[in-house]
Amino acid sequence: MKVINLVINGKSTTSIVGDRMTLADYLRDEQGLTGTRLGCEQGVCGACTVIVRKRPVRACLYLAVQADGQEIETIEGLAPNATELSPIQDAFRQGHAVQCGFCTSGMLLTAKALLDENPNPDEDTIRDWMHGNICRCVGYQQIIEAVQLAAEQNATETP
Repeated sequence: MKVINLVINGKSTTSIVGDRMTLADYLRDEQGLTGTRLGCEQGVCGACTVIVRKRPVRACLYLAVQADGQEIETIEGLAPNATELSPIQDAFRQGHAVQCGFCTSGMLLTAKALLDENPNPDEDTIRDWMHGNICRCVGYQQIIEAVQLAAEQNATETP
């Protein structure tokens, strides 16, 4: 057991966790942040993606103790409030880049990390970043287009 201190979606928290507890289990079971999905639990599908140190990570493979002292962003922290969508969420909505929603949180957080690092990515860069997130419903073209739309909208909003 270890005491960990985290900042999750801008809020500080201290918890005692087991040495082998994954970050995904910690977020879901201890913090009630169930938007972090567990799909394959082998780091392949991307459904469990969260942002740690401004980078997308697979929370099913990342231990909670590894996250000690880190800032973490989950899907629950993406929107500015409960009645408003973030720009990337709105772009996914506009581009019909969601269907069942299981992969969506991982897709959105990966796309956010990409756009934070590279506000104007080309299609190949988007595909490279998104290739580790599996979607079985929508198909990838709408997702690629939604990330492009979010980049375009961010560019027009930035003075």
